[in-house]
Amino acid sequence: MRNVTLVLDDGTKFHGKSFGYEKPVAGEVVFNTAMMGYPESLTDPSYAGQLMALTYPLVGNYGVPEFSIEDNGIATFMESEKIHAEAIIVSDYSTDFSHWNAKESLADWLKREQVPGITGIDTRQLTKVLREHGVMMGKILFDDEPNNIPTAQYEGVNFIDKVSCKEVITYKPEDFRNENIEALKPVDESKKCKKGKKAVLVDCGVKNNIIRCLLRRGIEVIRVPWNYDFNQLEFDGLFLANGPGDPDTAVDAVENIRKFMEIEKRSISPRPIMGICMGNQLLSKAAGAKIYKLKYGHRSHNQPVQQVGTNRCFITSQNHGYAVDNATLPSDWEPLFINMNDGSNEGIKHKVFPWYSAQFHPEAASGPVDTEFLFDNFAKLL
Repeated sequence: MRNVTLVLDDGTKFHGKSFGYEKPVAGEVVFNTAMMGYPESLTDPSYAGQLMALTYPLVGNYGVPEFSIEDNGIATFMESEKIHAEAIIVSDYSTDFSHWNAKESLADWLKREQVPGITGIDTRQLTKVLREHGVMMGKILFDDEPNNIPTAQYEGVNFIDKVSCKEVITYKPEDFRNENIEALKPVDESKKCKKGKKAVLVDCGVKNNIIRCLLRRGIEVIRVPWNYDFNQLEFDGLFLANGPGDPDTAVDAVENIRKFMEIEKRSISPRPIMGICMGNQLLSKAAGAKIYKLKYGHRSHNQPVQQVGTNRCFITSQNHGYAVDNATLPSDWEPLFINMNDGSNEGIKHKVFPWYSAQFHPEAASGPVDTEFLFDNFAKLL
């Protein structure tokens, strides 16, 4: 293992060892407090451009599942077709792994996908620095290559465009045959939509489990690029997916959503909208609200959110660095969920039309499945 140094923008240095692909990288350093789920997190497109530090001390002990692709083009276990995080930072990497579904080690996977991994870092101290200062840019440097210094830019970069699909892709419910996932989360027939219903999914960096959750409820998914004018298509509902980076870079998506809402306001039977994570922010911007950047974001499996107007509280999986400013929501919109740790917005809904969103991830993968009922609600509205 070669010696490496993580250097933050404020000059703070952390020394460790390389266990992944050996190349210097730079990006926005963020921390994730989840105890498990590194295969899902690494392949989540929302981590594009970021160096992901895991606060749980032991990582790699259950290996990595086979990276197989189903007939419909969706990865069996992963959240996309590749690793999107720039690097992974851990305290203690386990060289030995054991799990019924493991096919290779985390180190071998990282090397195959040419993604650095560093271990021996005091991730508790790193997290304290990020909590006090806020997220910041950082670099992973190899000590024996002092002049090989990478550069990276995060602010203002349209990462949504980097991870979104480039053409329209259609997924049909009858093509969904993922028994490994289906056996874990069976969907009752009463929660499925009427046969033949279609939803346009605006791909800002969608996780595979969002597509799985829609297909398993009998919904045909029409996946379109983030800047595609979907209003020319025939469909029954609009779904706004998650994605990385700054929502202010997705101007075209916001305009298309706004156009859709103006059309539906004049309709006798307005079509529903559901959004997740970046989708919550884009729906809010289309409605007229403003977005701000959180100090260090929400990235964990244990974020508590309360459904506004009720005593219902849910434990949620989250991964976002921006939030909707509740005070800027127009009078015909209102918060749907609120974060119980810091009071930030966790979803919105329209007071009249069937339009709603969640800042957290109800599809989990990995994480709790407490809020998967939001997909059931969307299926019923189609």
